[in-house]
Amino acid sequence: MTITHATGYAIKDPKDYLNFELTKYELEPLEDDRITVAVECCGVCGSDHHTISGGWGPFLTKFVVTGHEVIGKVVEVGSKVSEFKVGQRVGVGAQVGCCGTCKSCKGTNEQYCQQPVHGYNTLWYDDHEHQGGYSTHVRAQERFVFPIPDQLASTDAASMLCGGLTVFSPLVRNGAGPGKKVGVVGLGGLGHYAVLFGTALGAEVTVFSRSDAKKEDALKMGAKRFIATTEGFQKDLQFEFDLIIVTASSSKLPLDELLFTLDVEKKLVFVGMPEDGLSGITSQTLSGNAAALASSHLGNKQEVKQMLQLAVDKNVKPWVNVLQMKDAAKAIKAVEDNTVRYRSVLLQDIEA
Repeated sequence: MTITHATGYAIKDPKDYLNFELTKYELEPLEDDRITVAVECCGVCGSDHHTISGGWGPFLTKFVVTGHEVIGKVVEVGSKVSEFKVGQRVGVGAQVGCCGTCKSCKGTNEQYCQQPVHGYNTLWYDDHEHQGGYSTHVRAQERFVFPIPDQLASTDAASMLCGGLTVFSPLVRNGAGPGKKVGVVGLGGLGHYAVLFGTALGAEVTVFSRSDAKKEDALKMGAKRFIATTEGFQKDLQFEFDLIIVTASSSKLPLDELLFTLDVEKKLVFVGMPEDGLSGITSQTLSGNAAALASSHLGNKQEVKQMLQLAVDKNVKPWVNVLQMKDAAKAIKAVEDNTVRYRSVLLQDIEA
């Protein structure tokens, strides 16, 4: 018998975004290419806070059940699903569907679909709502469901599916590896993964932060250097880095100085997403070393599998705090207050 409903912790008003209400709702249809996953645990992402607080705009659905770092068991498969079987442990990340017909979808850049279906606060092409992983069940197209290696604990793998992938894709697409120097700006949830995966890939990682408060943590994660971005920090670093990944969601970063430290024709890639955007960058800033200011969105399925296998091979261990799902408000407040070290994962506690 097909599962028709899920129960999740929902936010119904962005003005009251810490008031998670246990809510039963209808799931989207189980189409031929979709899979139903019973949620075991779900990571907490900065995107969750940006969305439920209204920082990224109004709700697109009647209410929002956040969560797009899901680990769970397959409980249903559509008639055309071939990769997964009922009972298998899988992950679902920040995208659950794509059109399948645009240029990106026909290649290997499905995360750049022209009409993606996101992990929550989103609609399918038939206008059915999709809700996220602070819940009992989620549905996703097979293309956006990932096998989880047996060697990875569910609570470790969960936040890799957004937080990890968001930095892993630009790392590998920009050649991070032995002999390369990578700068990581900000040591939050994304930044800590940039250090862990950058180091696992063999790159020499330097962390930039506003103060020395997180220096010890950065070095324990594998960073070779830690630089506080006080006035003049860039003076001895011209042409130093092959890649800089900005993980901080701030519009008040010393971007001119950071761009100055890139080697010729290298990139500064923004994966943090400030609510008020960026300003003040000029072509003159970029021309001194032909630097490129870029961004990135998630990663494709091949990169997810590569990332998870690297985590197994190099014993990548994220720094996670595990809470019950009923404590979602506490986890979101820690994101808002920048006190989480460095990702939170919520364990399923809802009676289905």
